[in-house]
Amino acid sequence: MIKSMTGFGRDEEIIGGRDIIVEIRSVNHRFYEFSARIPRNYGYLEEKLKNTLNGRISRGKTEVFVSITDVEEKDTVIRLNEAAAKACIDALRSANERLGLKDDITLSQVMRMPDVFTVTKTEADEDEIWEAVRTVALKALDNFISMRENEGERMKADFLGRLDFIDRLVAMVEERSPQVNELYRARLYNRLKDILEDKNIDESRILAETAIFADKTAVDEETVRLRSHIKQFRELLEQDDPVGRKLDFLIQEFNREVNTIGSKAQDAEITKIVVDLKSEIEKIREQVQNIE
Repeated sequence: MIKSMTGFGRDEEIIGGRDIIVEIRSVNHRFYEFSARIPRNYGYLEEKLKNTLNGRISRGKTEVFVSITDVEEKDTVIRLNEAAAKACIDALRSANERLGLKDDITLSQVMRMPDVFTVTKTEADEDEIWEAVRTVALKALDNFISMRENEGERMKADFLGRLDFIDRLVAMVEERSPQVNELYRARLYNRLKDILEDKNIDESRILAETAIFADKTAVDEETVRLRSHIKQFRELLEQDDPVGRKLDFLIQEFNREVNTIGSKAQDAEITKIVVDLKSEIEKIREQVQNIE
């Protein structure tokens, strides 16, 4: 099954009190190029994610976005600085006594005093976080691969349709080529007849000239190789391994054979067929550039 190099996959889950989002997107590229946007304090996840994706993505410029939110504040610890709180309360009560004020100190007032409470972040368990991110990343990766496969199936159907059309065009070349030789023989005969008028025409010379012309314009080898390339292309479309580079090479061979047919063509109809062939091959080539 062929896969497109363009894809997107996303998953979001709450695991261990953390809301984790992983998004994977890619565009076509000759090789596997990885980049990631990860919160600074989780930088150690980048290499792990790269290795995880590398096993299932062989080509494409791939970008991964990771978001981790501590929804239960499990990594946050709030501590009461009892000494600071007692010192603040004692200072307030001393002021009350000196100034003859009412002692109306409340807990909410104490909470607003500076340095009474300290908020710190606990050291997160890297292995625990990685396992949670990995779980989400694998699901996002499945969605990503699924999108690539769906796009690949669409491209495959388009390729097969175009290959069928190319097959028909090649058949037209094969049918037309012998006719071109016969037309050349007839034109040569009529030309000699006009030149020589009533003199005898050497039929053997005409046959020899026609044979030379047929040899120069013969495209049998090119059409046979072209059909072989078409067969190989269809076979590659059925493989599960990445085949983008192989298909790209085959398309170059398609063009090589068609260009040779065009250079040998001594006929307007074959030239027109060659133009149609090159147009279809170019449409395939453009899509092959986006196959993994």
